[in-house]
Amino acid sequence: MSPARTGRGSSSSSLKRLVCSSFVRTWGRRRPNLRRALLLICTATAVYGILIASQVFGGSSHGKAVSKVEQKVVTDAALRLPGSALERNTFYMENAQPLGGATNSALITLQPNVVYITLKTKRSKPANIRGTVRPKKRRKYGARRPGVLHDTESKKDKLWAQGSKIPNSQHKSQAQSWIQGIGGLRGGRGSSQSNIRIYSDSAPPWFTKEDIGAMRFLADSSIGHIKQVLSGPTKLLLFESDQTHLKKMPVSPVGMCQGQCGVIKRPLDMSEVFAFHLDRVLGLNRTLPSVSRSLEFVQDGQPCPVILWDPSLMPTDNQTQSSVKLKWGTYQEMLKPKCWLNGKAPKADLGCTEIHHQEWCKMALFDFLLQVYTRLDRHCCGFKPRKEDSCAQEGLYLKCNNPESIDLTHIIQRRQDPRRLVFIDNKGFFDRSEDNLDFKLLDGIKEFPETAVSLLKSHRLREKLLQSFFLDKVYWESQGGRQGIEKLIDVIERRAQILVTYINAHGIRVIPMND
Repeated sequence: MSPARTGRGSSSSSLKRLVCSSFVRTWGRRRPNLRRALLLICTATAVYGILIASQVFGGSSHGKAVSKVEQKVVTDAALRLPGSALERNTFYMENAQPLGGATNSALITLQPNVVYITLKTKRSKPANIRGTVRPKKRRKYGARRPGVLHDTESKKDKLWAQGSKIPNSQHKSQAQSWIQGIGGLRGGRGSSQSNIRIYSDSAPPWFTKEDIGAMRFLADSSIGHIKQVLSGPTKLLLFESDQTHLKKMPVSPVGMCQGQCGVIKRPLDMSEVFAFHLDRVLGLNRTLPSVSRSLEFVQDGQPCPVILWDPSLMPTDNQTQSSVKLKWGTYQEMLKPKCWLNGKAPKADLGCTEIHHQEWCKMALFDFLLQVYTRLDRHCCGFKPRKEDSCAQEGLYLKCNNPESIDLTHIIQRRQDPRRLVFIDNKGFFDRSEDNLDFKLLDGIKEFPETAVSLLKSHRLREKLLQSFFLDKVYWESQGGRQGIEKLIDVIERRAQILVTYINAHGIRVIPMND
């Protein structure tokens, strides 16, 4: 081979080797970029798949949300059904069907009934007040903490306890009691709008027509005359209506009231209104109708309880303020034979009174929930009293070792029905701790009314009390609205749980006690 051809061959082969090596280097250098591109393509494909899946599953969840909204609409309509809608609240919540169809149409088109207050099973926030008529805006009363008085009010209350005379209207500047200048004063007429709020033709079923009529009279009637009367060792402030169309009541033997009257009590006794509603909700029906009312001559218009005057109550003893005298020991012995139970007349040697045995059972349950100790435990023998309690101030607790010296007080009957008791002076105590409750009130009691105990066990007490209190506009606002009233109901509910535990632990019978 010639040198020239050899040179050209070697240069050609070297050129091929150079191109191949450069291509290999180039391919090896760009190979990572291809991997990166493949990774991006896979990522985009995965994201697209996720979006498609979310759209598919989102449609089903949207359908569930729509069904929940429709179920809520049906539930809201069911809550406005007439009758005991509050008692069947859980039934409607569980059995509500999707919106549409003849059944749902019938639910929505029914006429609404009274104002209902609904609650959830686990209350995370205050429930809504469902009203069939939107109330007009009303003047708000200044919220006051229950049981808290200013310095001037405490002085007035102290003078009231001392029995100070009611000053005449000419000496208003010198008035120091909680009543200011009512001598010869005629009270203002009720407003055109009632303070008893019922936005329907029917009221809650635990109120009778007579109860509603008495509440409207006490809250809205014009006051024709105000006078101070003496009932036992206490002084009462009595007002009489001047409306001639009202039904006349029997005249009191002492001439206290010639028509329909009401008793005005101190603002500190506002628990009387709570006791009236609790009594009606529990089905006991032993208290006198009571409402809250603002009067110009009572501590600058501060709301106070007003109670219906009942002239049929039997006269009371001056010391015990009772129509029948009983000692604690005699009372315990009288509980054993169960006087008048099942209509059987008791033997003369058993020491029974005209009062039916079941009346004591109702009183014990009612007094325990409110911790009213003045009837059965006036000497405060069943709990540790505070310094401001009357039993501590008078030294009555020192006589607890001798039961025969302890008198029952405020045991009241009616002339035409001496078998039943009437609960008066129902001053409850909401600030008593659970470890200092007066269980002596339950001594000797072996039965409790089935209607009341079943309500305490069913956890519907709060619903009914809220609906009941909402009727009394002045009381509702004076206690700070729903928030303030729920705090009081919290106390009663905890005591109800304690009472149910006591019933189970002691084997106490729960029986029907129908009148």
